[in-house]
Amino acid sequence: MKVIELNKSVTSSNDRDADALREEMRQNGTLLINLMSSPGSGKTTLLGKTVTDLKKELKIGVLEADIASDVDAKTMEDLGARSIQAHTDGMCHMDAGMTRRALEAMGHDDLDLIFLENVGNLICPAEFDTGSGKNVMILSVPEGDDKPLKYPLMFEQSDVLVITKTDVLSYFDFDLKKCRERARKLNPKIQIFPVSAVSGAGMNAWEEWLKQAVSSWKNT
Repeated sequence: MKVIELNKSVTSSNDRDADALREEMRQNGTLLINLMSSPGSGKTTLLGKTVTDLKKELKIGVLEADIASDVDAKTMEDLGARSIQAHTDGMCHMDAGMTRRALEAMGHDDLDLIFLENVGNLICPAEFDTGSGKNVMILSVPEGDDKPLKYPLMFEQSDVLVITKTDVLSYFDFDLKKCRERARKLNPKIQIFPVSAVSGAGMNAWEEWLKQAVSSWKNT
């Protein structure tokens, strides 16, 4: 497993860099998915279950972005994904330049699907285009159903909302219907998958979406 130290991109033209990276990934047939969430949302657990379930069908890579530590990258590598840890030198997000450098260090030309596990927070990552083909937000049941009201940009920028830890719904004041309504008021096209990586509930629908997204990416 590699660890790469990243600083803020030297270029200010992030949108242009993101578009260029996205087109290169499309030409290569590799779908990059930007995973965004707050700390403790169950992002790594969801990702681990997804990798375990799909690694026989898809060649998967995981780019773990974090301010420090390499524990998540080691976990993904042990589960069978190609993995690299990107230390962001205190930055609270990844941008396109940082993403490109991490991808080049990992090596990705033979991969079908790459997950960028962005730095955990609900503000900065939504403001910077990483060059991903899809943006996925993860919201856990313990965080509450009011997050679309508090962090609207995150929901507006995401193609998919995965609601995790549904196995504990009965223990929290979380209204799944209200959460759906609030998210779709901000983004009518957002797709929503309630899941539990522990029980496996809802994982099939999420994983089918991933497989279809990869197939569509390769054929456009």
